[in-house]
Amino acid sequence: MPALPPAPNLLAFEAVARRRSFALAAAELHLTASAVSHQVARLESLLGVRLFERSAHGVRLSAAGEQYLARVGGALAAIASATDELRLGVRNSLFVHSAPSLASLWLIPRLHGFAQAFPDIALNLSAAHTHSDFALGQADIDIRYGVPAWGDLVVEPLFEERIVPLASPAFIKAHRLRRIEQLLDVPLIQSNVSVVQWSDWFGSWSDRRAPERFPLRFDRAHMSIDAASHGLGVALESTTNAAGHIADRRLRPVFGLDKCVRTKAHFAVYPARHARRPAVEAFLHWLHGEAAKSQG
Repeated sequence: MPALPPAPNLLAFEAVARRRSFALAAAELHLTASAVSHQVARLESLLGVRLFERSAHGVRLSAAGEQYLARVGGALAAIASATDELRLGVRNSLFVHSAPSLASLWLIPRLHGFAQAFPDIALNLSAAHTHSDFALGQADIDIRYGVPAWGDLVVEPLFEERIVPLASPAFIKAHRLRRIEQLLDVPLIQSNVSVVQWSDWFGSWSDRRAPERFPLRFDRAHMSIDAASHGLGVALESTTNAAGHIADRRLRPVFGLDKCVRTKAHFAVYPARHARRPAVEAFLHWLHGEAAKSQG
């Protein structure tokens, strides 16, 4: 196993990075600011990179520091959580990481059912575009979005999604949207991380080309969906993620559900060894059941 940096060095780094202050980190760790500074300096020397940029105005993470915090911060949080749970006698815990939009729009509204079915499982949910690192013990299951290319992990598709143009009923009425070519005369909302882009949709349903510039761009599907529901334009999004907005009539498929591009882009991902844990098995069974209901 590769040598790890000393724990005091990592704890000092994480505290300074989180608090953006050596003095505040020192107070939290019950050390002097000088001692914290020495711990960080030792870590920087060990890694051979500068983790912070120091100036008269304070301290901020360097580019290398930002990358290191993204990995180390999650690992330290997992260790702290596991330690607290062990102290409190909570042993049947489950750590799930998810793509942000699916977590907020689809998963969280259904978690009450999981809690009722498995009251003995303590569920910890985190969400980010970056994938969890199973080698660092950051998650038991990762619900990922994208094109699957994840090595020797088990990859299970959740559902097939329909990607359609969505807009508020008021926007559709105001712009009298009836024909596909009319989309070129209204604001189209771009979802930067979407697997299906406007060029894909136009390529499937029109001989017109999608515009190259968009007045609004977002890096979260839920922001694109909210923007469309507020009448800012037409979003190209999944009816699975937008199901609540469609049910509440805040959004409507502009040309119906048939004018869609179908894709499988959300996956439950985990190392095969994790499947032996009863909590993981229970969650996967429940997750696929909920996914099947969404297809109905």
